[in-house]
Amino acid sequence: METAESFAVKDGKFVGVGKEQDMLASFTAEKVIDLAMLPVYPGFNDGHCHFYGYGENLLRYVDLGGTKSFEEIISRLKAHQEQYPSEWILGRGWDQNDWENTSFPDNEAIETAFPGKMVLLIRIDGHASLVSKALLKASGIDRNTHIDGGEILHNAQGEPSGVLLDNADIVPKSLIPKLTEEEKMLALSLAQNKCFRAGLSSVTDAGLPFTTIDLIDRMQLTGALKMNVNAMLEAEAATLDHYLHDGPIVKERLTVRSVKLYADGALGSRGAKLLAPYNDDQSQTGLMLYTQSYYEQHCQQAYDAGFQVNTHAIGDSANRLVLQVYAKLLKGKNDLRWRIEHAQLIQEDDFMMFGQYNVIPSIQSTHATSDMYWAGKRVGAERLKGAYAQKRLLDQNGWLVNGTDFPIEHIEPIYTFYAAVSRQDLSGYPDGGFQIENALSRDEALKSITIWPAKGAFEENRKGSIEVGKNADFVVLDKDIMVIPLSEIPSVKVRQLYILGEAVINQQ
Repeated sequence: METAESFAVKDGKFVGVGKEQDMLASFTAEKVIDLAMLPVYPGFNDGHCHFYGYGENLLRYVDLGGTKSFEEIISRLKAHQEQYPSEWILGRGWDQNDWENTSFPDNEAIETAFPGKMVLLIRIDGHASLVSKALLKASGIDRNTHIDGGEILHNAQGEPSGVLLDNADIVPKSLIPKLTEEEKMLALSLAQNKCFRAGLSSVTDAGLPFTTIDLIDRMQLTGALKMNVNAMLEAEAATLDHYLHDGPIVKERLTVRSVKLYADGALGSRGAKLLAPYNDDQSQTGLMLYTQSYYEQHCQQAYDAGFQVNTHAIGDSANRLVLQVYAKLLKGKNDLRWRIEHAQLIQEDDFMMFGQYNVIPSIQSTHATSDMYWAGKRVGAERLKGAYAQKRLLDQNGWLVNGTDFPIEHIEPIYTFYAAVSRQDLSGYPDGGFQIENALSRDEALKSITIWPAKGAFEENRKGSIEVGKNADFVVLDKDIMVIPLSEIPSVKVRQLYILGEAVINQQ
């Protein structure tokens, strides 16, 4: 990767890049900034996240991340309820794999603590929820309910335990009171501020309705929202009808040219669809959320409209199905950049299909280091070799997209870079790295959070690198992540962030 000493910016664009003496000789400016040799990079770009959802979480969901027991969850909920009394109690971030008892919880403790309340607690991956008895009743869910693409767990008496997997929690979620437009604007602003502090100048939101995309557009036009957003369309009829017939939209800060599909659930909740049963539960192979014809129809619709398709697929069976559906339309080499979001577990014979059809893996390096403690229990040692195989996936096309999937993971792109290179958690575990053969080089890791996410959104000609003619999006750090020891990378701080030449954060 090339480096330079200085650059010049005019009207939000880089107009010169090179040696300091050359820039000073070629340009005059009202403002000259001396960064005293601090390292500067292209603005960081999260290639897969839930930007709006993160803001909504900040606004009204109790953070349940990092809890070590269900008792701790109840304690956090009680503290929040005392401060903000409500008929609805919402939380997100629990992960039973972090508890001493790793079995799914039930809602009995919820009933004891919050009798009659509407309680919905979303698992860390977003593919399972624990709901109260009152909410089960309001949703019409009882012991006889069956939901396609979802699973309702039951207790020893045969009654719903409150744990709903994948499509099973759609109705309870739909009953949550909707935010007003003012509250949605506040949520977007809260998310933006957090992202700026992390050094993010661009995000790809992995699935939004047209109403939220329209709000983002309006806030960007007024200057209330400065974040660059690549918005995937959620695959609902109203949203697809709103956009597909007019073709892709590319504005200064907003891109709309992709459709988000979901193939399966998540590995942690055993909802990821596997070719063979789970190693730690031989009765389960996971869930496909829809039929194959559903994916074929939606892919054809997007293809005909000139839109990219980006499909969530985690299990090896789900990844295989998506690759096969894509192959029917893509036929061979192409530059349509259809993506598989996560691509966590790939069967050995299927890796080649990514290169054969130019399917782009959209990975999350921190998922590997979050899941490594228990992933082997789920799939066994042999299948684990094809899990989180990010270097092998990179080699298929020579590039990939990296992101965090926040709020599932921390929003910091520095953590993404670190996990990609070290394959270790923030404490340096394990020694030598988790499946270190799939680590990325520092050069590859930097590209995966700058130019490659831009390319994944067809934006590489206007962002993602510090080049003449591109948007002046850049971030200043306190240390050079390309040369410092690996152990120091997680503590690197963002000093400044510029979007289109405008300083949006300055942290000394």
